Amino acid sequence: MSEMRVIVATGLNSGEAEYKNMGDVAMLQVAVSRLFNLWPDAHIEVLTDSESNLAKYCPGASPLPRPDCACWLSDHFFSGRFQRFLPKKVVAQLNTLKRTTGFYWPSFMEFAAILRLRFKDSNGVRKKYDAFVTAINDCDLVVVCGSGGFADSCRQWNLYILGVMAAALRRDKVVAMFGQGIGPLADPLVLSWAKQVLPKVTLIGLRGTRGGKDLLEQTGVSPSSIVTTGDEAIELSNAIRSTDPGTAIGVNLRVASYSGVEEHTTKVVGSVLREFARQHHVGILPIPIATHDYADDRKTVQQLLAGFDNESDGGSTLDTPQKLIEQTARCRIVVTGAYHAAVFALAQGIPAICLSNSPYYLAKFEGLEDLFDVGCTTIALDDPQLTTKLTAAMEKAWNSVDHVRLPLLRAAATQIERGRSAYRHIRSLLDPSNILSEKYSGTETEPTRI
Repeated sequence: MSEMRVIVATGLNSGEAEYKNMGDVAMLQVAVSRLFNLWPDAHIEVLTDSESNLAKYCPGASPLPRPDCACWLSDHFFSGRFQRFLPKKVVAQLNTLKRTTGFYWPSFMEFAAILRLRFKDSNGVRKKYDAFVTAINDCDLVVVCGSGGFADSCRQWNLYILGVMAAALRRDKVVAMFGQGIGPLADPLVLSWAKQVLPKVTLIGLRGTRGGKDLLEQTGVSPSSIVTTGDEAIELSNAIRSTDPGTAIGVNLRVASYSGVEEHTTKVVGSVLREFARQHHVGILPIPIATHDYADDRKTVQQLLAGFDNESDGGSTLDTPQKLIEQTARCRIVVTGAYHAAVFALAQGIPAICLSNSPYYLAKFEGLEDLFDVGCTTIALDDPQLTTKLTAAMEKAWNSVDHVRLPLLRAAATQIERGRSAYRHIRSLLDPSNILSEKYSGTETEPTRI
């Protein structure tokens, strides 16, 4: 076949916040690597706002300016400043009409959006939109790589990514999703769009969020199009694993509007961590995943270490997935309220104690428990017996390292092979003659030998 052209959409935030979550970066790196392994000469374009960061983390990929593909969904997109002169009831009716039109006549709404941008484009959306439309017309495949975005805390991303996929599907392009965390999701607008778009996606690979498969089926996705593979970042972490268990405690705690973690809880967790480290005469190592202004794991880790290691910068120099994974390899156990710190640990055979105080994180961590079976424990941060239960869980994990290491590595190898198989399946659809192709059957895959 001629040169393969692939567009990759990611779960990374846009603008200033982009590439500030190393879990999302790790998933993107694995996705791009797998695509190049299948199509070594492919032209792979990643939707991004930062060419320099893309070049840093995925030097083989090309940047494609990220437009707001669902820009017309904004309540203000067409009415703008005139909206304030209209009765609220009229505004609501107009927006309902606009969204209904988008459902049934999406090409017309896309044309209307482009026409509007030609008359007024104060934010420079038109140039990005035109570049995107040109790329989507020429591509063979659109891939949505791993993310945890289909949840109520990520409405703007949901609408953006559904807009990307809808634009591709209208042009009869193959669309595939890999390593997705789905739910909890109850947003009526997002669900209504998901029901229009997701059933048309060729393959949806789940990373294991509990309840995700049921939610997809409720939106009309056929069970035959769904496969649970595990998180894409597992492959990257597993490849860098140490041959021997580490000696420290790895820590992270996500404090953000969507995590439900309060200052009092941080103090309790920090007290347990410091006391455990003193009793076992070991160090505590930061594993910061996110460094956003609204969710900076480094600052939280510094609070956890206060009085134990006052010189810690919270892991500020750990600015690549590889550095974080190597840091994780130095740990005997990991205690975390951030999903990917647990993924980096479990993929290396390291037990993880996961701390949750929201349905969003509970679904993520319970999904990891399902996939790894052993070595992963979830504790509710609002439990009245938090101190006792966290101490006991850390002690149990500390003493179980030798017993859980091999089962964890086997579970990681199984998930890696499932993920690779899902990517190969998409290749088989686009290029059936290639010897690397295989028919995906939806059955379990034997784990790679350790």
